[in-house]
Parts: sequence; structure tokens; C-alpha cells
Amino acid sequence: MNYTISQDLFETLAAEIEVLKKERKAVILAHYYQRPEVQDVADFVGDSLQLSQQAANTDAEVIVFCGVHFMAESAAILSPNKVVILPDQKAGCPMADMVDAEGLRAYKKRVPEVQVVCYVNSSAEVKAESDICCTSSNAVKVVQSLQGDNILFIPDENLGRYAAKILGRSLQFWPGYCKTHDRLSKEDIQQAKNEHPSAKVIVHPECREDICEAADYVGSTAGLIKYAQNSENQEFIVGTESGILHRLHQVCPEKKFYLASERLVCPNMKLTSIEKVRDALKNLSPRVTVKEEIRVKAKAALERMLAL
Repeated sequence: MNYTISQDLFETLAAEIEVLKKERKAVILAHYYQRPEVQDVADFVGDSLQLSQQAANTDAEVIVFCGVHFMAESAAILSPNKVVILPDQKAGCPMADMVDAEGLRAYKKRVPEVQVVCYVNSSAEVKAESDICCTSSNAVKVVQSLQGDNILFIPDENLGRYAAKILGRSLQFWPGYCKTHDRLSKEDIQQAKNEHPSAKVIVHPECREDICEAADYVGSTAGLIKYAQNSENQEFIVGTESGILHRLHQVCPEKKFYLASERLVCPNMKLTSIEKVRDALKNLSPRVTVKEEIRVKAKAALERMLAL
């Protein structure tokens, strides 16, 4: 299981959470990068936007989002009538913080008629200033749907470059990146390949360009899991956040997975503990809300993406 707590404590807390969840009419969402024990008490485990969509389709009154702040905001955008809780209010995303609405408005003033493609790893305010959103799995499709070269990709330069290269398009990039994925180096990949020569290299497109070029497969978190499931290969070097290993071992118990680097750990994703999940349900806090005028605009950018 690789829990960071004992099995006994896990079972005690899981039982408490189950009772509170029924009392609160709550649904628990956990991102693939969460701690193993947090994933195991969740009703849904997945990528950020997919989780918000799943929660919106339930009749739950409360959403407990085990992830980071922008993810809880996405849930609030899609489920305005539900109470959205983030178990640790300090769980932010450094990449999402690299772009703000004010800076984006200034850019749009300088570059008139620019079309803004916004990666979902961004704040609600930034989404509200954007034309269309994208995820790591559909970034290529979203960029492809736009005409001309006056396109700004925010905030992840690595994902933007990946999409632009596949399409042979010229894009403008906001200078942002995921601190965890950007840490992965070519040397890390080479060393892992030396140690595991028959392993396939699978990485997230938030990694740097040279890493993506060295990989056998590049895809979203859910995409990496699907690839491992469908591949005849038995061994994989994994270039994304360490939390994915828990899910990979669950769905492919007979296969071997090696983290490409021990540095692939997001401190923000690991802030949520199972105790904090219980306390969040007990106290119905910390709450995450989005102002209505921002929510409506941000939802429009998401809906343009979903319409594709």
C-alpha cells in the first residue's frame, strides 16, 4: 500500500470519514498526485477537470477536493450550488501563480486580438480573461481549433511548446512552468534507462522539450495510466509526480514502474493528509468560492473547450 500512516490508523480514519461523508452528503475527489491513503478514501480519483465534471454530475451537496486551489475553484465553477472544500488551504500551485488576471489583461492590451489558450492549471480569474481552456490531454486539439498565429498559451510554456511542435504552429508563450515536472533532467532519464534498459519512458507534457523528445510516450496523467495498461511492455520509467505510482500499481499489479527521479514530488499535492480530509468534512472548511461574474466568464472558456 505504501501508506504514510499505519494500516490501523488508516482503517480508523477511513471509517470516520465514511460516517461524516454520509452525514454531509459529500463526495470526495482526489487527484492522482495525492498521498496513497487519501486516494483510497476518495469516491473518484483522476485528473483535475475530469474530477470536477464527475462531482458536478452527482447529487452530493458537498465536494471535498483533495488537490490544489485551482482544482477546487474548477469544481466551484462547474457546481455553483455545492459547497466546495479544500482540506488544506495552503495547497496552491506555483505554476498557476505565475500568471495573474492583471498581467494577462496588460498583455492583451499590448497585443490586440490575441487569442488566449488557458491551461486548466490556472486561477478562475485567469480563466475568466481567456478565450478557451485546455487540459494536458486536449491542448493539441484546442490549439488546432484556432485560426491564425496570434495565439498566446498560458501559463505552461512546456505544454504550449509541446502542442506547437506537434502542430508545426507558431505560438506566443507565457513564461510559466510546473516546478516539479521542470526539475526532471535528461541525465535523470539517461540514468534510469541505464538501470532499466527494457523499460518504456512515459512522461507528462509539462516536462521540458528535451525530456518529451526522449520519451516513448507523452501524455496526461490519465493518458500515462491508460498507456501502461494497454502496453505489452512490463516495465516503465515514469516522468510525472510520484503520486501516480499508487494508481499504476493498482491497475497494473504485475508490471514494474520506476520513478524517473526522486525529485518528482509536489510539496503542495502532499499537504493534504487523511486527517485533514476528516477535519474538512467535520468543519465544512476551508471553503473555496468563486465570485459569480468571474465564474460565468471562466465557465464560458471551459465550455468552449468542452464543445470541441
